[in-house]
Amino acid sequence: MALLLNTAHYKWYPVYTQPRAEKKAHQALCDKGIETYLPLQRKLKQWSDRKKWVEEPFLKSYLFVRITDHARPDVLMTKGVARFLYFSGQVATMPDRQMQDLKLLMASPYELEVTEEDLQPGEKVIIKAGPLKGLTGNMISYRSQKQLMLRIDSLGCSIVVNMAASLIDRF
Repeated sequence: MALLLNTAHYKWYPVYTQPRAEKKAHQALCDKGIETYLPLQRKLKQWSDRKKWVEEPFLKSYLFVRITDHARPDVLMTKGVARFLYFSGQVATMPDRQMQDLKLLMASPYELEVTEEDLQPGEKVIIKAGPLKGLTGNMISYRSQKQLMLRIDSLGCSIVVNMAASLIDRF
């Protein structure tokens, strides 16, 4: 029972990293025994002489740590970590459900795109089939295609998922 009480004090925090230091900061935090999540996306990069598949951070300069309040100074003293994110004057936290949803999105076969545009929310929808079944979001019209938008409020950005309208229902 004491174990349950201890894990209740752990929260997910979004952390801002130094530019292009997400992977190094992630590894340094893991080396310290801190639970971290760095969403990576596989992309095909082309140079003048070759093409290569690389894993890049999905959210540039962001990673997530699951810690207690007392561990925040240890995270800040990690090479590559710049600061915690603040929302309304407080250190931002991510609900466990939102982190599960982000992990589910990253594991999905759908092409994902991050946008910081202030997309206007539309009709609330729920995904009724596929690997994202059960997730809810807002339907938007974007580039003349029907797409599902899931808003991650703590980060101030939107994640746009390309999917067929037949896979969603009104919520």
